[in-house]
Amino acid sequence: MRIRPVGAHALLLDCDDLDQVEAWRAEMWRRRTTGELAAEEIVPAALTVLLDGVPDPEATAARIARWHPRDATTGAGAAEVRVPTRYDGEDLPAVAEHWGVDVPAVVERLRRTEFRVAFCGFAPGFAYLTGLPPELAVPRLRTPRTRVPAGSVALAGPYAGIYPAASPGGWLLVGRTDLPLFDVHADPPARLTPGTRVRLVDAP
Repeated sequence: MRIRPVGAHALLLDCDDLDQVEAWRAEMWRRRTTGELAAEEIVPAALTVLLDGVPDPEATAARIARWHPRDATTGAGAAEVRVPTRYDGEDLPAVAEHWGVDVPAVVERLRRTEFRVAFCGFAPGFAYLTGLPPELAVPRLRTPRTRVPAGSVALAGPYAGIYPAASPGGWLLVGRTDLPLFDVHADPPARLTPGTRVRLVDAP
């Protein structure tokens, strides 16, 4: 992990992979809770963790360089959200072909995978879920759809995701859920936050 300043009051942790991102994200959240870290925002991404609103970046960077994150990749102790899912996405056959299996095998793999929210982005409440092995990464659509319905469960690259609201999108649709994922009046507004474990369970 490498630390570099970003602006006057922010630090960026450059990580080697998503597992290291999650380990440092969890460590930064823990240290802020105990009062060892002063940062207004801790924002994980694909290969970085941004610490924003840091009063003394130089001194903070020196402290972080001496810290060693705990192994946070197993999700032990993290909250779990069970997402009732109907597996009726129109791109299921394309995913099955890419994986070299039939559609029931795709559905079974998704059912038994424990996903984890790596980071959020693209749209409010949209969580990038990891858990599938790298060899099952799928390409995005060559031409994105102009409208993907809210609640659509989809795959792209190594990630799974659930559209919290209707929007354009190029991910492959495998299912849908009625579970609300973003509410501006809730605290926090997003149901799926970094570190959360996610299960795609059968909808009743």
